[in-house]
Amino acid sequence: MTSENALQNAWYVFSTVSIHHYLLVAAAIFAIGFFGVIVRRNAISVLMSLELMLNAVNINFVAFNNIWGLKQTRAAFTSIEDVWSPVGQIFAIFVIIIAAAEAAIGLAIIVAFYRIRQSVMVEDADLMRW
Repeated sequence: MTSENALQNAWYVFSTVSIHHYLLVAAAIFAIGFFGVIVRRNAISVLMSLELMLNAVNINFVAFNNIWGLKQTRAAFTSIEDVWSPVGQIFAIFVIIIAAAEAAIGLAIIVAFYRIRQSVMVEDADLMRW
């Protein structure tokens, strides 16, 4: 098999992946993340499970953008009325930025909590209780 045939076969397999495959993978990743949030007691594990859930949402955004294609929108901060933009991918980038900020703030809270209580377990985080 030549490299061109291998590349064509790989492209054929990649192009036959339907939206259902993307949705199934996203649902599985979201379920794993949700299970981690519900079951885990370690705050860092809960934070990582939340990241899994956000990545599942990103897979859905990119998959639907792949199906619906570019959308005609208005350009921000310019006078251009019609711009073709990948809205799903833009939302995915927005979610990645939000996830990075959430991880930074969450880790800062966990480190501060660890310095006070010497623990990262969720059950020990009862500082708000009286």
